[in-house]
Amino acid sequence: MYSSIQLTAFAVLLLISACNPKEKLPNQEPHSANENTLTKQSRTFNVLDYGAVGDDSTDNTEAFSACLKAVVAAGGGRMYLPDGVYRGSIVIPPVSKPLPSWITVEIVGESEPTPVFGTIGSFPLQNNGTIVKSLSQTGPAVISASSSSNALYAEYSAVNVIIKNLDVRTYDNPRIGGIDLQYAMQCKITNVFINTGVYNVQASKPSHGTSGLITPACNNAALTIVRDLVVTGYHTGILVNEHTDGDNINLASNLNGLEFVFAHHASRFGRVGAQRCTNAITVTGKHGFSIEQLDMEIAGKDQTDSSNAWQATEFNINDPKNLGAGDINYWVVEGNVGAIEALSRNGGASIRARRIGSAQAAK
Repeated sequence: MYSSIQLTAFAVLLLISACNPKEKLPNQEPHSANENTLTKQSRTFNVLDYGAVGDDSTDNTEAFSACLKAVVAAGGGRMYLPDGVYRGSIVIPPVSKPLPSWITVEIVGESEPTPVFGTIGSFPLQNNGTIVKSLSQTGPAVISASSSSNALYAEYSAVNVIIKNLDVRTYDNPRIGGIDLQYAMQCKITNVFINTGVYNVQASKPSHGTSGLITPACNNAALTIVRDLVVTGYHTGILVNEHTDGDNINLASNLNGLEFVFAHHASRFGRVGAQRCTNAITVTGKHGFSIEQLDMEIAGKDQTDSSNAWQATEFNINDPKNLGAGDINYWVVEGNVGAIEALSRNGGASIRARRIGSAQAAK
């Protein structure tokens, strides 16, 4: 027998259900235009509705462009990619005059990627999650923002780009970059794995000058926020422009882990891991920066061979023209040895580097 209290509670639940017959779960993504995909309330645009196919075969470049055109026309919104392997390039169209502009474009995968990287062994990369892959030999990066000929400021597109939950993939020794947001005003990157399709220890020496990530360059509103990012196998892991704030970043088997170029304003990083990078930190332009924890592992004896000898560390800090002004707390581990006190540097006269736990900066 139900008590009167139980019966009353049951009746209230029935009434709530009747009043909300189409209520969706908070994380449920719409799949078609008939499910409010294009409404101002959701502003979520599913790439499948624009012809994209995540079969690791179909070229989805045109489908991506159609989806992004709709996002921009709506004044901003989310481009949503369900799990799958999507070939093609994502090119964010320019956002410029006339007003209104200054919109936010999100590019979001269904699930977080599983970064595959290390310092020894051989492990294949998986095709799980949401992967955007381009095998092009020329052209823009896998994901890029176009410059504007009718811009509010210089040639920069008045767009804030948000990218999260994606595996962005090219190929061994790539001729194109991973994510290039040089011409975006602002960006936020979260839970992204940028790679060259091979386990980083087996990566060939990058010889084409490409970068895993290029942040927005000096502009009137430059702002970059990076969290939970892994980059493997590129000439430069992250090309750092001004106003960049990063944390929980790992850079494995890149010629240059972080490359600091000219900037008016300083950049800040929390924890940065640099594993088997030829140069963990490289400075090629005047730039002020700080790194709260730079954790590096260099290849130990017999941990490289003729195919990956380039991954032996040359310099932990490479600033030959003394262009950097920085503060770094560092830790160095040598494979098969453990933690070591040595820090190799080339130049960097104005970069103060202090080993964690030490009272003084390293000379």
